[in-house]
Amino acid sequence: MIVTIEGGTPLFIFEAKRIIVVIFGALLNALSLNFFLEGANVYASGFTGAAQLISSVFNDFLGIGVSTGILLALLNIPVAILGWFKVGRGFTVYSIISVLFTTIFLELTPMLVISEDIILNAVFGGVIAGTGVGLTLKVGASTGGMDIVAMVLSRMKDKPIGTYFLMLNAVIIAMAGVLYQPENALYTLLTLYVTTRVIDALHTRHEKVTAMIITHKADELQAEIHKTMVRGITILPAKGAYTKTDKHMMYLVVTRYELYDLERIINEVDPNAFTNIVQTTGIFGFFRRD
Repeated sequence: MIVTIEGGTPLFIFEAKRIIVVIFGALLNALSLNFFLEGANVYASGFTGAAQLISSVFNDFLGIGVSTGILLALLNIPVAILGWFKVGRGFTVYSIISVLFTTIFLELTPMLVISEDIILNAVFGGVIAGTGVGLTLKVGASTGGMDIVAMVLSRMKDKPIGTYFLMLNAVIIAMAGVLYQPENALYTLLTLYVTTRVIDALHTRHEKVTAMIITHKADELQAEIHKTMVRGITILPAKGAYTKTDKHMMYLVVTRYELYDLERIINEVDPNAFTNIVQTTGIFGFFRRD
């Protein structure tokens, strides 16, 4: 029996396309580093930037050549173990695939200096890296590192995930300014800004979003959503203004990491449902389902 998803597409074809996108995103991340950021001593965000910084310190101050790709893989090992037990195997496997292929592409692609202009390197490196991360997030995977940490924290407590990203990136920016030229810190900040804006355009960088779902199958949707994520749902009666038919509106807040799964569940259970996704700047009260 061939398992299919909504629309009749075989599940293995759907997953194969997902893996291809993840691998392509890994290639873009590697190209942004080897073609633009590494040569200019400009750093990416998250664990990738941390791996760059450590590699630069080893090469420039200790005379030890350690590649960014190897360091990136090593940094992600404990995080992958954490994600395997705390987040879920599917999400972690795709993160491992992303990190693995990023490491491979970093080792295989040459280190090129396309431009001597550090601003061009910072901007184009940020655009390419943001495209890679955005496409990966769009298919429900991640690039590992801080994404897994953020997912674990979001499932444990309602903590401000952005704080952890900010802290790590602040360390990277500060060290870039202290160890190299102060301008490097500013160019790194420029890269982080460009990367975030590109991810915003392709997916969403908001920590939490609110979903309002108008459906005839509220009970079925509620059951499927709670199989995948631990989130409270409010179900309200609703009526179509034109058809006058009785429906329900489901109101729930999810993290950006859960948005892909929510979209998938809605398409599988009720493809005719109307869903509005809006940015959530803050919440008060209980975020998780008891």
